[in-house]
Amino acid sequence: MSEQMYLAYDYPLLSAFWTLLWFFLGIMWFILLFRIILDIFRDDDLSGWAKAGWLVFVLVLPFLGAFIYVIARGKNMGRREAAQARAQQEAFNAYVREAAAGESRPSSVDELTRLSEIRARGDITDEEFRRAKELVLTGHGPAGRSGADPSSTSGH
Repeated sequence: MSEQMYLAYDYPLLSAFWTLLWFFLGIMWFILLFRIILDIFRDDDLSGWAKAGWLVFVLVLPFLGAFIYVIARGKNMGRREAAQARAQQEAFNAYVREAAAGESRPSSVDELTRLSEIRARGDITDEEFRRAKELVLTGHGPAGRSGADPSSTSGH
């Protein structure tokens, strides 16, 4: 009759473990290789020729190049990565502060100062200034963003 094939007998459990081990070791190898390449480009202390030399060495002889790079320059790889992470965090924090400051509403003092400057230029009358000042002080004016802009009521 027909011969049955059992895959479990052809590929035992230990071989499956070895295959998974080599698979994950290969993934770890590529991660290490990419981290080394990124570190080569990240390092500001290296000249362009030194970067090119290390890059060629790591790409042409990957195992030997990575091994020698980690021995020669590996101590500072973590420091450079931490410095880059700090710089990115500081840039992000600065961006958040800038974005938050740009959306903040002006205070009543700022609005009153602006109204005073508009009145001094003659763009609004004293009566318009008095009404706008009352709106700002009660919280219903431009500082509260619920009232009308006093500069738009001038008709100029």
